[in-house]
Amino acid sequence: MSPRRNRPRGGEKPVGRDGADRFGLERTESWQDEEWVVRQISGAAATKHYRCPGCDQEIPPGVPHVVAWQQHSGADDRRHWHKACWNARDRRSAKLQRSRNAPKY
Repeated sequence: MSPRRNRPRGGEKPVGRDGADRFGLERTESWQDEEWVVRQISGAAATKHYRCPGCDQEIPPGVPHVVAWQQHSGADDRRHWHKACWNARDRRSAKLQRSRNAPKY
């Protein structure tokens, strides 16, 4: 008898207990008369630094957050938000005060 396989075979996506893939469940929300795709990112999946457009503060690696993009736009238009900033997006405006040459991460 051969040993049990612990890894999924090629082509299969890693799936969590609740049916979500490694990066979380996607849902669609309506905001500013647009349809937005919203994905929850766990702390374990957050491996890079991002800049939140709601508060213009950095999101360090390991912090759970939200990724949102317009439904009909490409992957380059994704924005990483703090969960509280995304929930308060109607009460806040984008506070982008960076210079032209500043990085957009």
